[in-house]
Amino acid sequence: MAAVYWKELADYCGSWRFFGLVIVVGLVSMFAAYVASETVRDSIATNPTEAQFLRVFSAEGKSLPSFLWFVSLFGPLIGIIFGFDAVNSERNRGTLSRVLSQPIYRDAVINGKFLAGLTVIAIMTAGVFLMVSALAVRQFGITPDSSEIARLICFYVGTVIYLAFWLGLGLLCSVFFRQPAVSALVPIALWLFMTFFISMIATFAAETQHPVNQYSTLDDWRKHDNVELTVKRVSPVNLYFEGSEFLLDPSRRSLESFGVAVAQITDPESYGVFGYTTVSLTQSLKLIWPHIVVLIGLTGICFAASYIRFVKEEIRAT
Repeated sequence: MAAVYWKELADYCGSWRFFGLVIVVGLVSMFAAYVASETVRDSIATNPTEAQFLRVFSAEGKSLPSFLWFVSLFGPLIGIIFGFDAVNSERNRGTLSRVLSQPIYRDAVINGKFLAGLTVIAIMTAGVFLMVSALAVRQFGITPDSSEIARLICFYVGTVIYLAFWLGLGLLCSVFFRQPAVSALVPIALWLFMTFFISMIATFAAETQHPVNQYSTLDDWRKHDNVELTVKRVSPVNLYFEGSEFLLDPSRRSLESFGVAVAQITDPESYGVFGYTTVSLTQSLKLIWPHIVVLIGLTGICFAASYIRFVKEEIRAT
């Protein structure tokens, strides 16, 4: 498997696709972080004791969404791009049959392709995180403490797992569909559905199950929001976004967003930018571990289906 892994890794890193993605992702991420840093700068001036470093990754700017929003929305495209033609492009060129004619096991080929793509994604993500962190240090002149570094590392690991799911989905389509155009359109369609249409479905379900208006009680609003949140969690995009918010916001202590809104209304003086007292990283991980398990499970399902299909299918020389 090592030979296939290093060969695929060299192909990825030496392709124009890789360099183009690095440039685009790097520029967009830096711009989003820079815009968000202006918001964080104002917050530092009013309360310099808050954990401001992590807010560079989660705060929204005046004209752009947050860095986290960009990663959750457009990150899947990176995984899809590296996986949608990993197998069928070689099958169409006739190189796959020549590779399998060598003393190489089939599972080594599929394992090497997935691990090579995952390695490239991990390296690219690490580079982006380091650039944004360097920008934060340069802009504010502050360095993160140990707890913030630990949360940032967990956020990085969660991001890699999230992108690995989309890589596995792209690889799955590459194994099942012979045409690269089809294997690209299917995961992109799923990405569009999970990103945009699931929110519409969640809103419709909440309005149908628990309709609310200006005269509704707090309990009615809570039920309404819980239904909407439950439906949204069907999407890996929302699972990743919600879990990352807990890692980047040490004050979050409940999976119900409604509770935070009520706290801001009922006791606004004691509720700061980061809420009441902060919680430990361990407590945050206890809240979001189902999100992590689901993302890992979905990644495993996609890869297992790709593995079984690739190992059992007939590949003829062309």
